[in-house]
Amino acid sequence: MDGVAVLTIDNPPVNAVTVALARALGDAAAELDTRDDVGVVIVTGGGTRAFSAGSDIAEFSGMLGPGEAVERKLRPQMIAFAALADMRTPTIAALNGICLGGGLEIAACCDLIVAEEQVLLGSPEIKLGVFPSSGGTFRVARRIGHGRAKEMQLLGEPVTAETALQWGLINRIAPRGQGMRVARDLAAVLMARPPRALGLCKSVIDATHDLDEAALTERSLDASEQAFTSAECAEGVRAFFAKQAPDFRATNAGASS
Repeated sequence: MDGVAVLTIDNPPVNAVTVALARALGDAAAELDTRDDVGVVIVTGGGTRAFSAGSDIAEFSGMLGPGEAVERKLRPQMIAFAALADMRTPTIAALNGICLGGGLEIAACCDLIVAEEQVLLGSPEIKLGVFPSSGGTFRVARRIGHGRAKEMQLLGEPVTAETALQWGLINRIAPRGQGMRVARDLAAVLMARPPRALGLCKSVIDATHDLDEAALTERSLDASEQAFTSAECAEGVRAFFAKQAPDFRATNAGASS
């Protein structure tokens, strides 16, 4: 689909997250976010077994000394995942299989999450004597609240796609094998929306837990000023009165040429 980029987590058999994979994911997200020809990014897993079963535990054995895990794995992963979470471009996670540990941390960086009906989602890190350490604690809590995040992360037991939908952790359930189709349907809707306004809206929502109400008010007003004075808004108003579908992408292409 024009304007939709797909990032695939590809580390068979279960797409385990290594430091190198996390860095590659972050670098790809940062690069895609600079491209005017990319309007939506879908993140999915290679194969059919897993979106990602979490971190490659083999990496842990060499990182158990003071400061080693943080500096060699966790901080680089935090930086990489933040690149995905902070994209102005809308993102969709398409969960095609199990989504555990670091896999859930990656999915939680995305704006929308589609999970196939058979998918289990969880944060089992506590069973290894650790906890989600690359943003999963706060990103999952922001989606589902403290109580449910603690249930997932303190007990370490997975939840079904149906439970995840009820909790607000995911946005859509797809039939088995249809996760990418549903994600692409959502991407098509987003591609018809005004890209600048999408990014501005994301920036205000994402600041919800970081700023007090007064600061959020100013952030929202500043973003609204940019939206209302944009070519996108002019096109939306024109199309409304003309009873036509707005062509926001053409408007932006014309503005940047």
